[in-house]
Amino acid sequence: MVHKISDKWCLEKRAPVVKGSEAEAEPVVNDPVVKESDPVVSEAGCLSIVVLGASGDLAKKKTFPALFNLYRQGFLQSHEVYIFGYARTKISDDDLRDRIRGYLTPSKNAAEGHAEDVSKFLQLIKYVCGAYDAAEGFQSLDKEISEHEISRKSIEGSSRRLFYLALPPSVYPPVCKMIRTYCMNKSDLGGWTRIVVEKPFGRDLESAEHLSNQIGELFEEPQIYRIDHYLGKELVQNLLVLRFANRFFLPSWNRDNISSVQIVFREDFGTEGRGGYFDQYGIIRDIIQNHLLQVFCLVAMEKPISLKPEHIRDEKVKVLQSVAQPKDEEVVLGQYEGYLDDPTVPDGSNTPTFATMVLRIHNERWEGVPFVLKAGKALESRKAEIRIQFKEVPGDIFKCQKQGRNEFVIRLQPSEAMYMKLTVKQPGLEMSTAQSELDLSYGQRYQDVTIPEAYERLILDTIRGDQQHFVRRDELKAAWEIFTPLLHRIDKGELKSVPYKPGSRGPEEADELLKKVGYVQTHGYVWIPPTL
Repeated sequence: MVHKISDKWCLEKRAPVVKGSEAEAEPVVNDPVVKESDPVVSEAGCLSIVVLGASGDLAKKKTFPALFNLYRQGFLQSHEVYIFGYARTKISDDDLRDRIRGYLTPSKNAAEGHAEDVSKFLQLIKYVCGAYDAAEGFQSLDKEISEHEISRKSIEGSSRRLFYLALPPSVYPPVCKMIRTYCMNKSDLGGWTRIVVEKPFGRDLESAEHLSNQIGELFEEPQIYRIDHYLGKELVQNLLVLRFANRFFLPSWNRDNISSVQIVFREDFGTEGRGGYFDQYGIIRDIIQNHLLQVFCLVAMEKPISLKPEHIRDEKVKVLQSVAQPKDEEVVLGQYEGYLDDPTVPDGSNTPTFATMVLRIHNERWEGVPFVLKAGKALESRKAEIRIQFKEVPGDIFKCQKQGRNEFVIRLQPSEAMYMKLTVKQPGLEMSTAQSELDLSYGQRYQDVTIPEAYERLILDTIRGDQQHFVRRDELKAAWEIFTPLLHRIDKGELKSVPYKPGSRGPEEADELLKKVGYVQTHGYVWIPPTL
């Protein structure tokens, strides 16, 4: 945990809580930077984490492993936390534990004692079976939570209840209503009730607003955590630090120096049996409107006045409100050959599995700079990256511009890294130039550091009450306002998906669009992740 005291920074490792000591209640504040003058909110009540949809894939593969890693690192203490799984499936506590066990893998620095950690963690999990729209199940859930709170001698109303909805959005309204009616804290003595909801948050502006209204009638905005796991990725969280803590980026991060920005997501596999589900959304709703747009905000936003969550989210909303809706001629849609062979996909579906589009920001910093968002399935490689290409050097005395422009690349996954492509002198007697890079590869530079999974960070933020990395309601609305008209034209068949071969770069039209908006591809240079 990072604290700022006067003008000095210090790093404090979370110590185990000793019963009866002053350290028993960890201060939890909304501002990640804790100042000496800030009021400290003590939360002494026990913590109950409820995973709804506990028998589903998301809970097994992401939520429970994230909770386990937080437990293993000491952020969740066995004497203060209990985890409840809730779903319709009729299974026992041990059945749920057995389903989860295989997904609780050791990190590279924690193999020793792993089996013991797993055993202790699984004993913190209890299962409650019930429907998502019936009172009986949630009354049983509340009873179990209350019994846990009483056993921990937690004062009524001081307890903390976190509900993680690992569920389809269609059941959010009835589930939230049941939580509000039967599972809230009985009084307010420093405790809280918070809910975490997963994307997709609607299919368009109207459905998103309808869902927001339904949830908003039951919970206040500070209680709602709309999770987008991309905001928990290490390199995404580094963007604010990179931009605003390094002097040499400040004067160059604008339309005077930057030619184009690409934010890219590629997968080298198709829908893998999920074609029927994916076909309801398509690549724009699934990836671009949320994951890539969140990265876009952090790349393009102005400097917030502080690191308080609301100040950061205010700037994200401002930049979204400055974005024009994409033009049809600056959108390329694709669908990989073989997608329609999936029996769960409707015949003749026009749903895109690939999309490249240009967003344009109308403000002083970015006017005229194309932001290219690109995502696709069944492509030649798997990666996610931000590629910022700078303009050419005026007065090229070395005649080297044909080798390529300077680029700053932030590789989000896999092989997390950031590197600057630049022109250098080729070693030797001749005055010849070549493309090289300044490289910070995390696997090499931080060999002894385990990079946390995104869900670990975000769940911990939820417990701490830090909403910086979660989507606010007005931010969600502004995002849907950008994409809804385009999505409706696609749904009506007015924009067609171009076929492309699996394992390719995608439709050739996408590369032509990049060239049209001014991106200059570097030929002959390939970034190679350094080996240890």
